[in-house]
Amino acid sequence: MGVITPERERTEPAQPPPPPEEPPRRDIPWGLIVIGAVVALLATGVLSFRDLLPSIDNPFKAETVDRSGPAVLKSLQDIGEYRAAAGHFEVVIDLEKDTALPSEILGERTLFVAVGSVDAGVDLSALDDDAVEVSSDRRTATITLPPVHLFEPALDIDRSHVYDRERGLLNELGGLFSDESNYQQDLYRLAEDKMTAAARQGGGIIPRAEENTREMLESLLGSLGFTTVTVRFAS
Repeated sequence: MGVITPERERTEPAQPPPPPEEPPRRDIPWGLIVIGAVVALLATGVLSFRDLLPSIDNPFKAETVDRSGPAVLKSLQDIGEYRAAAGHFEVVIDLEKDTALPSEILGERTLFVAVGSVDAGVDLSALDDDAVEVSSDRRTATITLPPVHLFEPALDIDRSHVYDRERGLLNELGGLFSDESNYQQDLYRLAEDKMTAAARQGGGIIPRAEENTREMLESLLGSLGFTTVTVRFAS
């Protein structure tokens, strides 16, 4: 009779260890990548804000619409001025607005290249009968004219331009909300004054205007039969 052995303890087969948990998947920060790329391109000069702004609609953009009517003629007048010479000038205006604060914070300096002309001539409408003396044989004439004067300078807006401009931080911020027309008028006025001063001091325009006026009158009266024409300018 065989020996009955106790039943062996039944054991479960060993389970393999669970796989390690995968770390949570992070989304790629595309927004930061794009911003970083734009900053890098701006730093290297590849892009500029001018390249980006046109693609964005500006809600504050203003459109200029000309609704003004045509010019209306109010009066007519005769012009008896003879413009005998013109001087063409170019001047560099160095205009600086200095303050007690450092210029990097508050201050402005502009280099403006102004191009224009100043005419010189005679006002013939001021002549009276006493200004002209004619001989009895109508062969000799003496004309006394008023002195040559300078006309208002005329700036060439197309050729005049700002060459360089340096502005403090506060000036830059203020310029976003201020009207630049007054500052521009100051530049124009200063340029005109300097052109007029140059024409008056030694530009040779006044002597040239006197010579041209004299030749014009001599030619005109010579065609009328005068053989001797003397032109004088009042002092």
